[in-house]
Amino acid sequence: MTKIRTQWKEFLETISVLQWVLSFLFLGVACYVLIVYLMFTSLWPLSTLYFIWLVMDWQTPERGGRRTLAVRKWKVWDHLRDFFPIKLVKTAELDPNKNYILGCHPHGIMSAGAFSCFSTESCGFTEVFPGVRPSLAILAGLFRIPFFREYIMSAGLCPVSKPSLVHLLSKSGKGNAVVIVIGGAAESLASSPGVNTVVVRQRKGFVRTALEFGADLVPVYSFGENELFKQVIFPEGSLRRRLQDLFKSIMGFAPCLFVGERIAVLPYRTPVTTVVGSPISVPKRAMPTEEEVDHYHTLYMEALSKLFHEHKVSCGLSESHKLRII
Repeated sequence: MTKIRTQWKEFLETISVLQWVLSFLFLGVACYVLIVYLMFTSLWPLSTLYFIWLVMDWQTPERGGRRTLAVRKWKVWDHLRDFFPIKLVKTAELDPNKNYILGCHPHGIMSAGAFSCFSTESCGFTEVFPGVRPSLAILAGLFRIPFFREYIMSAGLCPVSKPSLVHLLSKSGKGNAVVIVIGGAAESLASSPGVNTVVVRQRKGFVRTALEFGADLVPVYSFGENELFKQVIFPEGSLRRRLQDLFKSIMGFAPCLFVGERIAVLPYRTPVTTVVGSPISVPKRAMPTEEEVDHYHTLYMEALSKLFHEHKVSCGLSESHKLRII
């Protein structure tokens, strides 16, 4: 019976991860296809009504969204967590009477650690950090996709746009933790097993926003994130890399060529440990100076590097591993 249950559990984990990967890759496109298809069937009134609703509801994602605890607690996310497994590690308290910007690194291919820890309840964020409400900020364009926007809002995701950040950090009370994958698409192109590269040196917008609203900065590192897929990395300056960069500049995300362990898209069963560092106290400045931005940006990079080196061995890396900040 134990063996049967184990096999059943492995099956549930595999199916859960497969639906997550396919949703990441194709659900947005499928929603576009569905809404267009309905327009040419007897169900066309549904499309019309939805478009009316979409116009009326257009600003909701930038006003805190519409999260649903039931969706964040779906059992499927527990199976997704157990597949790798994914673990959330706390190193310091987060005061629920403050607001935070959590910079999450690295992006990896699909940001499995960030999604599981901050967009679901599977890793127990609300128990580990009582009174703090996480909101994972992603591409604003995804919230313009019919139906898909409703799904991602229900998980507590929000657009990584100025109006959205302003609302969460100044109009939603205290205890808000906005999670931003700082490196974004550029960092995903550097994702590969054995690579510890983060793109943050020239990215200072999140620091400026933290100063404008007095939100403390918190570095987060997901050890194992880059080990989940093998990626074909093209050399800088090559035609294929230039095409990737062009696509990224137009669409906002990068077309990565990657392969997983099974059926090409299933990631490797590698543990992912998302370590949340200590908050960096940030004063509130209505109009922060460049010197202030540079100062807190430097403090952030130093704290990120310290977090990486303090936890790399306990999270499966050797002492020789270094963090490359570009």
